Amino acid sequence: MHQIDKLLQNKEEVLGWAKETIAMEATAVKRLEDQLNDDFVHLVNAILEAKGRVVVTGIGKSAAIGTKIVATLNSTGTPAVFMHAADAVHGDLGMIQKDDIVICISKSGNTPEIKALVPLIKQAGNLLAAMVGDLDSFLGKGAKYKLNVSTEKEACPNNLAPTTSTTAQLAMGDALAVCLLKARGFTSSDFARYHPGGALGKRLYTTLGDLASLNNKPVVSPEATIRQVIMELTKKRLGAVAVLNDAKVIGVITDGDIRRMLEREDGINDLVAQDIMGGSPISMQANDLAAEATAIMRQEKISQVIVLDGQSYIGMVHIHDLNREGIL
Repeated sequence: MHQIDKLLQNKEEVLGWAKETIAMEATAVKRLEDQLNDDFVHLVNAILEAKGRVVVTGIGKSAAIGTKIVATLNSTGTPAVFMHAADAVHGDLGMIQKDDIVICISKSGNTPEIKALVPLIKQAGNLLAAMVGDLDSFLGKGAKYKLNVSTEKEACPNNLAPTTSTTAQLAMGDALAVCLLKARGFTSSDFARYHPGGALGKRLYTTLGDLASLNNKPVVSPEATIRQVIMELTKKRLGAVAVLNDAKVIGVITDGDIRRMLEREDGINDLVAQDIMGGSPISMQANDLAAEATAIMRQEKISQVIVLDGQSYIGMVHIHDLNREGIL
């Protein structure tokens, strides 16, 4: 406890350690630019042409990096699975299919599990690629394509805990995924298909019609009394009501319009909706993306947008709806 108190008092030293770690890892990633070679290009082309999947394997911290690389590949259009190297030699090797490409991740390239696994993969006829820190290791020599992720030293002061080495592996995996993404012509629509439940996906596929259908549909006639307008505002809870004449939107009344009316008018009993409505309401179509409404609401400094299907009023979307769905 005494040591912790001492560290808390010496914040400059702690921040110095943090900055040193970040600088070392940044240097390790920067070095990868010079370590890229034709093997990287050949591997990209092999994956693009493959009929099977990408199987990523590793052990220890490299295994943790491997699971992240698999997740990135899957989410960007390249089918991939993770196989732990230790489990592979105890039955999981059966998950590798004949057309799969195997990428083995290892800092040393000489661990017992890797040495046991490499001959088995090659014997099965699968293409083996290595993401390795030592090109002259057992893995480096056994792989057809070699991605050099060597680093000068770990950020750990004892040069033991995987830090710069795993950061380099992660960056190389991202480089591979992005190159495959670009080569496939992967679009934002494709991304949305793979991420339907996330906030990023929602920005790419949720329409205003989807959101409007979840809300009440505030509406009054041009002849509605102020009391009726206020009751509709209160009941539908969207901060505005649309004014319709012959099923066509001719205006909108916001709660702000009500406040301004009360400030300037002495008598309101004879007023009706068309007397206080805004005559040029901002509207969008039901099939417009909800994300597009965000920029319009900010630009126009409004909290709601009228949603139409052609000329037909189908509802209203409030800025809180966008925030709730993680679109804002």
